[in-house]
Amino acid sequence: MTSLESMNFEEALKELEAIVRRLEEGKTSLEEAIKMYERGAHLRAYCEKKLKDARLRVEQIVVGADGTLSTKSTNFEE
Repeated sequence: MTSLESMNFEEALKELEAIVRRLEEGKTSLEEAIKMYERGAHLRAYCEKKLKDARLRVEQIVVGADGTLSTKSTNFEE
């Protein structure tokens, strides 16, 4: 099983989709289904975080009056 930290979004999503398909088939033992469900929950959270991070990065893109792209600096300290 690949660690989440070494996976990109697409790899994690692909594994999550495979887990969902296997669980929907219902051909695994209860213990295996529980392990797959746990892994799926971790993958889902990881994918959601990656999507949130990507959305925040996109929101930081600013188009200047001359059409140039830059990113606005953000101060996350409160």
